[in-house]
Amino acid sequence: MAEQERREAEAAGGDAAAVAAHASSMQRVKVYRLADGGKWDDQGTGHVSIEYIEGSKELGLTVLDEEDNETLLIHNITSDDIYRKQEETIISWRDHEAATELALSFQEATGCSYIWDHICDIQRNLQFSNLGALEVGPRQASEPLEASRVLHSNDDSFRSANGEFRELPPVELSNLPLILKIILEGGITDQIRVAELITQDRDFFPKLVEIFRMCEDLENLDDLHMIFKLVKGLILLNNPAIFDKIFSDEFILDIIGALEYDPEVPRGQKHRAFLKDHVVFKEAIPIKSVSVVSKIHQTYRIGYLKDVILPRILDDATLASLNNMIHTNNASVISLLKDDVGFIRELFARMRSPDVSTESKRELVLFLHEFCTLSKSLPLVQQLRLFRDLSGEGVFEIISDVLQSQDRKIVSAGTDILILFLNQDPNLLRSYIVQQEGNSLLGLLVKGMVTDFGEEMHCQFLEILRILMDSFTMSGAHRDVIIEIFYERHLDYLVDVIASSCSPRNIPRITSTSVGVDRNAEVHRIRPEILLNVCELLCFCVVHHPYRIKCNFLINNAIEKILTLTRRREKFLVVAAVRFMRTIISRNDEHLIRHVVKFNLLKPVIDAFVKNGDRYNMLHSGVLELLEYIRKENLKYLVIYVVESFWDILAKFERFGSIQAFKLKYQQYMESAETRSSASVPDMRKKAEQRGLEKEEEDYFNEDSDEEDSGSGRRAKHAPNQHSKAKEANGSEVDDRPKSAGLVDYDDDDDDDFNPPPKEPDRPSEDDEPLKISAVRRKIVKKVVRKHADLEVCKRQKIETRISCAKIDAVTSMVSKQTDLQNKNAPPSPTSSTTSTETNGVLGEHGTNSDEHQRSQENTETSRQTGGDCIKDVGSMSSEKAVNTKNTSDSEPYSVR
Repeated sequence: MAEQERREAEAAGGDAAAVAAHASSMQRVKVYRLADGGKWDDQGTGHVSIEYIEGSKELGLTVLDEEDNETLLIHNITSDDIYRKQEETIISWRDHEAATELALSFQEATGCSYIWDHICDIQRNLQFSNLGALEVGPRQASEPLEASRVLHSNDDSFRSANGEFRELPPVELSNLPLILKIILEGGITDQIRVAELITQDRDFFPKLVEIFRMCEDLENLDDLHMIFKLVKGLILLNNPAIFDKIFSDEFILDIIGALEYDPEVPRGQKHRAFLKDHVVFKEAIPIKSVSVVSKIHQTYRIGYLKDVILPRILDDATLASLNNMIHTNNASVISLLKDDVGFIRELFARMRSPDVSTESKRELVLFLHEFCTLSKSLPLVQQLRLFRDLSGEGVFEIISDVLQSQDRKIVSAGTDILILFLNQDPNLLRSYIVQQEGNSLLGLLVKGMVTDFGEEMHCQFLEILRILMDSFTMSGAHRDVIIEIFYERHLDYLVDVIASSCSPRNIPRITSTSVGVDRNAEVHRIRPEILLNVCELLCFCVVHHPYRIKCNFLINNAIEKILTLTRRREKFLVVAAVRFMRTIISRNDEHLIRHVVKFNLLKPVIDAFVKNGDRYNMLHSGVLELLEYIRKENLKYLVIYVVESFWDILAKFERFGSIQAFKLKYQQYMESAETRSSASVPDMRKKAEQRGLEKEEEDYFNEDSDEEDSGSGRRAKHAPNQHSKAKEANGSEVDDRPKSAGLVDYDDDDDDDFNPPPKEPDRPSEDDEPLKISAVRRKIVKKVVRKHADLEVCKRQKIETRISCAKIDAVTSMVSKQTDLQNKNAPPSPTSSTTSTETNGVLGEHGTNSDEHQRSQENTETSRQTGGDCIKDVGSMSSEKAVNTKNTSDSEPYSVR
C-alpha cells in the first residue's frame, strides 16, 4: 500500500511539474526594441506577467529574464496606449517613456491570447475610470488558462455550469456596482447574453429609472455617476432592442437626465431643459397620425444624443447603428405621409393660397424642402413615384414662385428641391419648362445665376442649368426645345452680363438684337464668382451644343465679349477666359478657327500672357498649354497666325520649350511651302516651252497654208475649181478637196524601203487609226490642239511618243505610195480632182498631181531640219488626235498623226 501511495504521489508530482512547465512555456517571450535604423534588437528572453507595478497602484507588464531573473521590461498599461496583435504571437506598442517601439514575441499563441485579453480588460476598465473595489485585479501567471475565459465576479451564482449567465442581479441600488461590472467586463458572447437578459426583463428599465429619480432627489452624486456609467454601458452594448427601450417616449427623458451626470464634466448639463423649453416642434401643416409624430420626436432625440451628448464616447459600430435608426425612421415617416393623399393636397393648396402669410408660406416651403430631402431614405422606385406625384400636384409652379422671393433661405430651399428632382429624373423638369409660356422657370434660373444670393447658391444655379441642358441625358422632343429656348432667349443675356462687367472698350462688331439686350440696364456690378460661373456654363455649352453655339458666335460678337474677362484684375477670371478660348479651339471647327483669325481673337489672350510676365501661375500654364495644343493638333492656320502676328512680343519667352517648339512648327510649315513652290517652277518652265512650241507650230502651218493658197491659185488657171464628196462606208460625207498630210520624220526610217503587201494592208489598231475630221475654222482647231497638247505632256512618256510617231510615219508612207500606185493606173483627169476613198480602214488622199506628193515630201524634209522639235511637238499631241487645220479659199490642208 505504501509503495502504491508513493507511486501515486510521484505521478501527481509529475503532472504538477508538467502543468508548471506548460504554463512556463506559455508565458515565455522574447523582448524586442526598435532601433534607430529600423531594425528590431533582441533584448532577451524571459517570462511575462501582469502585476501591480512596485510603488504604484497601476497594472503593468513585467518580463523577468529566464536565467537570472533580471528585469527585462516594466511597462505601465494605460488607456492611451495603442496595442497591436500581429500573427497571433506578437504584441507591439509604442512606449512613450522609452520613445520607441516595443514588442513581445510569444512562444505559444495561447500565451499571446492570454496576455492580450488581460490588456484589453485593463484598458476597458481604465476608460470607464477607476471603480474602486470593482477594479479588476492582476491575474497570477500561474493561473490556469481556463481562468482567462471566466470573468471575475464576486458572486458566481448568476452563472450556469458552463459559465453562461443565467440571470441578472435584481435592479437595486446595492446591486448597481455588480450589474455595471457584468456589463463592462463581459466579452462579446457575454454582452450578447446580457443584452438578451435585459430586454427580457420588463422591470429592468422602470426600476433603473426609479432609482435614478430617487438618487437625483437625494442629490447622491456618487450613485448618479454610477448610473451614468451604467446607462453609457447599456448604449455601448449596441443592441437594437435596448435602443427601442431607451428611445421610447416613456424612458427617453430620464435616460437623457442620467447622461447629464458625467463625472468627467465638472458642471452638470441641462439637456432635458433644452429639449423641453427650447426645442419646439413646428407643424407647417397638422399631422394627424400619432405614430408619425412619435417617430419624428424619436428621430430628433437620437440625433441629439448622437451629436451633442455622447459624440466623444460612441464607437463606430454604435454610431452606425444610431444612424441606421435615423434612416429607418425617416423612411417610415415619408412613406406614411406620401401615402396620405389628403395631406399632400392640403399642403399644396395652402402653398397656393393667396391668404397665407409670408411666415406661414416660408414654413411650408421649408417643410416641403425637408420632405423632399428625407425622401432619399426611400427605395429608388418609391422615390421616383413620389417625385412624379409631386410633379403632378404642381410642385414646379410653387418653385417658380419661390425663386422670385427676396428671402435667400427659401430661394436656397427651392434650388435644393430642383436639384433633388433633376438627380432623380431630369425629364420631369424639362417637360414643365417646354410647356411653359412667357416668363419661364428657365429664365428665372438664368436670372438667379447672376443675382447675388451667396456663393453656394451661384453653384446651385449653375448645376441646375448644366443638368437641364446636358445633351447626354436628353431624349425625345425635349432635347431640341430646351436648347432652342436657352439660345434664343437667354444666351445673349449671359454674354452681355460679362461684357458689361468689364472695362469698356470698342468691340469691333455690332451686337445683334436679342431678347436679353434690354435687360442690360439691370446689370450692375457683378461679383467675380458669378462671372466665373457664367464662363463655366458657356464652356459647357461649347462642348455639348457645338453647332448651336457656333452659329451664335459667328453671327454675334459673343467671343469678343467673353474675352473681355482678360481685362479683369482677378486672375482667376483671366484664366477662365483662357480656358474658354481653349475650349473653342479644341472643337477643331474650321469656321470657328477662321473666325478667330479673322477678328484677331487670340490677341487678348497673348496680351494677358505677356502682361503676366515671368510669374509662374495658372495663367502662365494655361496659355502655354493652349499653344502646345495648337502645335500638337497641327492647326496650321493658327500656328501661322500666332507667329506672324505676335512673334515680336513672344520672342522674349523663347526660353520656354513650348514657345520654341511652336516656332519650330511654324518654320517647318514655311519650309514645306517653299519646297512645294520650288517644285512647281519646272512645271511652269515646261508650260512656257509648250507655249513656245505651239507658237512655232502655228507659224509653221500658217506658212504651209500660204504656200497652199498660192499653189491652188496656179492650179485654178488650168482647171476649174470643183469639189466632190464621197460617201464613207458609215454614210458620213468627207470633203474631197486636196489635202496635205503632215509627216513625222525619224532618222532610222526609210520610206523608200517600204514595200506594201500585194493585198490590202491590215487594219491598224485604234491607237494607230488616223482621225477623220471635217474642215472647221482654224481658230477652233488651234484651241483643240493646244488643249490636247497640255493634257498629253503629263500622260505620255517619251518612249510612248516615239512608238506612236513611228506607227504614224509608217501609215502615212503607206498611204502616199498607195496613192501614187492608183494615180498610175487611173486615167488622167485634168479638169477634176479624184475622189477621196478610204482603203482598208485608212484614210487615202489623192493630190491633183504629183506636186501634191512632192510637197508632202518637202514638208517631211522641213520637219527633219527642225531636229528634235518635231519629236517634242509630237509628244505634246495625242497619238490618236493631233490635228492642225487652216481655212483657205481653195484647199484645206491638215495633218493626221
